[in-house]
This record gives sequence, C-alpha cells and structure tokens, in this order.
Amino acid sequence: MATIRIGLDRLPPAARAAVEEHTGPLLTVEETTEGFNSEIAARVTSTTGTWHIKGLRTDHPRAWTQRREAAIAPFLTDLAPALRWRVETAGWDLLGFEALDGHHANYAPGSPDLPEVAALLRRLNETPCPGIELRRAEQRLEHYVADPDDLRYFAGPHLLHTDLNNANVLVDAHAPQGRRARLVDWAWATRGAAWLDAGYWIIWLIAAGHTPASAVHWAAEIPSWHTAPTKGITAFAAANASLWSDISNAAPDPWTLRLATAASAWHAHLRNG
Repeated sequence: MATIRIGLDRLPPAARAAVEEHTGPLLTVEETTEGFNSEIAARVTSTTGTWHIKGLRTDHPRAWTQRREAAIAPFLTDLAPALRWRVETAGWDLLGFEALDGHHANYAPGSPDLPEVAALLRRLNETPCPGIELRRAEQRLEHYVADPDDLRYFAGPHLLHTDLNNANVLVDAHAPQGRRARLVDWAWATRGAAWLDAGYWIIWLIAAGHTPASAVHWAAEIPSWHTAPTKGITAFAAANASLWSDISNAAPDPWTLRLATAASAWHAHLRNG
C-alpha cells in the first residue's frame, strides 16, 4: 500500500529548522509524486545547493526503509545519488540526497536507455556487498515457491537492488556514455545470487512492451545472467508470478495488474520452452 504523501511545509518547525541547518533557507520546494514509500519527497534548492529529500515519521511502519537507505548509501558510489545528510528530530527521519539531473529510464523496446541500464546493472554486479544487515533473497521469496528446495538458487553473497521499476532509474544524457544511469530507492536492497536483478529487470521490460524473448535478450547483457541455472530461472519466474498475483489481488490497480501480467507471461514462456 502506498504511503500518503504530505508537503514539506507540514513538517514540525523543529524538523524544518534542522533541515535548513544543512541546506540554508530554502528558496524552492518541488514536491515529487514518484515512489510509494515516503511521506516526504521533494527536490529543494537554497543558495548553497540542491537536494532530494525523502522522509518518514519515526513511528511509521516502514521507518526501517529510512534506516536501510542511510546504512547502505556509503557503499553505492557510482550507483546512486550520494547521501549528504540525515536529520532525526521532532518525530521525523529525513534523508538529504544529492539531486540528480535526468529522466526516468524508458524501458520500451528500442529505447536508447536500455544499454545504459544494462551497464548500470553490470556495475552493480561488480560492487561488493557491504557487511550490513540486509534481507536475503531466499527469505523474500520463501512464501512463493512450490518447492522449498528451489530457494537455494536465490541464495548468494551479492548486493541486489530488486526494485527495477523504471522510476527508480535516472538517466542523465549529459553524463559519459555507459555511466549515465543511477539507481534510487534502495530500501529493498537484498543479499542474494548475482543474476537476480537481471531477472527482476525482465519482468519490468515485459511490462514495458517487450516480448519475453526480447527481455531475456537484454538480461543476457548482464554477465551474471549466464551463471543462472535453468531450474533456478524457472523457479524465480514462478515465484514472481505468484508474488505479483498476490500483490495485484490485494491492490488491483493498473500498474500492479500490468506487472502481474508480465510476470505470468514470462513464466508461461519458460513453461512452453
């Protein structure tokens, strides 16, 4: 369920003042609509710079997402916007990230963003997994597999993002080619098998209009995809079809139904050889 978004102007004065200790007096505030986890999400400017602020009340059920993003941010050089400051006061936990320029990645067939996203996922595969508390991939999928023995395919020591929604990928056309894409929203960072993010990308690519074969072609641009066992891929596709079916049944709106259809199409493609 999406978190209700509120404006930055509704923060307690003490929290707003704590933010401005880092930014200086705010000149502009542009509320953002993307994302589902944050109560506060805004791009702000002052005389000293520009930041993207995201925040939750400290008693919010998903307050753990703020802690996770703060913990992992120092390890994401060249993958994500840098975390510049954190404010915890007046019942709020607020993160101030560098504000990136660019557009949300276009996953449609033929998009020039696709090679940049593939390059981003290759960089992610080369990034060591930090020794911090992270969920494990096999934990996250344990309720969606038909055979518990299949969970072994998802286990591994690699850092994963796992939420390859195109709105979580920002592409800056002015950056050097091959390094234009960055990933935001690391709340669901996970430890697992290196090939899983390529698998998650397949589902989003199908949802964007690719055939399963085309989506797998792009996944194959990630070297770790070639390490995935055939039975593991089938188990992963089946688990995600089950997961998205549950999500879309619980919250049947256009985007959840689109993802459920995409996950089911990939699973069917694999079953049919």
